[in-house]
Amino acid sequence: MPRTEIIFFAEKDGTAPALQWLDRQPEKVQNKFIVRIERLAECGPGLRRPEAAYLRDGVHELRVRHLRVNYRLLYFFHRQRIVLSHGLTKERTVPEREIERAIRRFQRFRTAPSSYTYRG
Repeated sequence: MPRTEIIFFAEKDGTAPALQWLDRQPEKVQNKFIVRIERLAECGPGLRRPEAAYLRDGVHELRVRHLRVNYRLLYFFHRQRIVLSHGLTKERTVPEREIERAIRRFQRFRTAPSSYTYRG
């Protein structure tokens, strides 16, 4: 299976929320996400639990647990690419407002992919 290209969603100001969030996490969490992102690139939509899960409306989560904390990186597919939206920590479930944020980003991305692709 060919590797799937992974890109970061960018806001209009050029910032990448997922990268900003990852930069603020402990080094061990960052390293675990690097491994998960590589697996996502290798497996694409075939990556399943416990590493990834489908939430709803085209939004998926990449899953990491460290020291009893659940970290999630939300993403969506667009054509042959995976777009990393943003990250969060969660208690029991991913809050609806976070899923809605990813859905809004997905909708914006679909209208103008090049405008919402991180170029850092």
